[in-house]
Parts: sequence; C-alpha cells; structure tokens
Amino acid sequence: MEADSSDAQQDRLLVKKVQSGDKRAFDMLVVKYQHRIMALVNRYVQDSAEIQDIAQEVFIKAYRALADFRGDSAFYTWLYRIAVNTAKNHLVTMGRRPPTQDIDVIDAEQFSDARGLRDMASPDRLLQKEQLEQVVYDAMKQLPEELKEAILLREIEGLSYEQIASVMSCPIGTVRSRIFRAREAIDKATAPLLEPTATA
Repeated sequence: MEADSSDAQQDRLLVKKVQSGDKRAFDMLVVKYQHRIMALVNRYVQDSAEIQDIAQEVFIKAYRALADFRGDSAFYTWLYRIAVNTAKNHLVTMGRRPPTQDIDVIDAEQFSDARGLRDMASPDRLLQKEQLEQVVYDAMKQLPEELKEAILLREIEGLSYEQIASVMSCPIGTVRSRIFRAREAIDKATAPLLEPTATA
C-alpha cells in the first residue's frame, strides 16, 4: 500500500515538473510507463509497428494535455484512459477490424496471467486446459464491452474498484456489478469442464 502511494507521489512530482516546463521529467514518465502502455495497446492491435505508433501518439496526447491534468485521479489511470481511447479510435479509423483479432489479443494476455490455468501443467491435463481456454475465449467474446473492460482492469491491470470507477467514469457499485456479472458469465461457461469427473 505504501509503495503504491509513494509511486503515485513520485508521479505527481514528475507531473508538476513537466507542468513547470521540465521536458526531461516527462521522458522519465515515458520510460516508466511505455511498456505498460504498449502491452495495453497490444490488446487492441497486433502489428508491432502500429503498437509503437499508437503508444507514441498516446504519449504525445498526454504531453499536450498534461497542462490541464489536475491530479483528480492517479497519473496512470489518466494515461490508461488516453491509451484505450487512442487504440479504439485507431481501430475505427482503420475501418474496424474483425472482432476475433481484437478479442484474441485480450484473451492471450488474460491467460498469460491466469495462475489457475498455469498450474494445470501435467500432460494428461493439457487437453482439458486447451478446452478450458477455448471456453473462456468464447465466454469473453460474448461479454458486453463494459463488462469485458471492467474484468480486464481488475484481473489484468490489478486496479482497485475505485480506480476502475475513475477509468470507466461510473459509480463503484456499477463496477462491482459489472465485474460480478462478467465472472458469473465466465464461471457458468466453464462450470461443466471444472466439475470433478466420476471416473474411479
């Protein structure tokens, strides 16, 4: 908890320096967050050159808007919102890509962080693991956009309910409801695969 607050404090100091005209302070923020922003953009876009271009655009937009940043939310929460909007705008500009391309990238990241599935490493469980992943992929595809974004912010980004409420511009109660509904949908889809088999 302390590490988080000191991290946010460090960001605030750097932001103030940028607002005072210190461009090197912004370079430090870029270095600190560029990998996280690129990983975030990677959920929407697969092409590495495009990811770099979009990430660069995110930081350019952030730099231009930083004069108006009042610190109502954490710097990364604010930057996250810019990145998501920039990535989505890019998809619209490109004529909106097939949903599978976008969702598959999200799911790939989802599973790189899924502890439960990584534990299923024994060879006889590989098929079950693949089936389970496919079921979750399909369940994620069916989720409305706001449920998908809420569950990803919680499970992948590790944001608190308060931070998610800030990012999604909605009350905490709505965030809790969205995450609950997303988990319920995924749990319902995976339940048949997770039931213990009756073979002795």
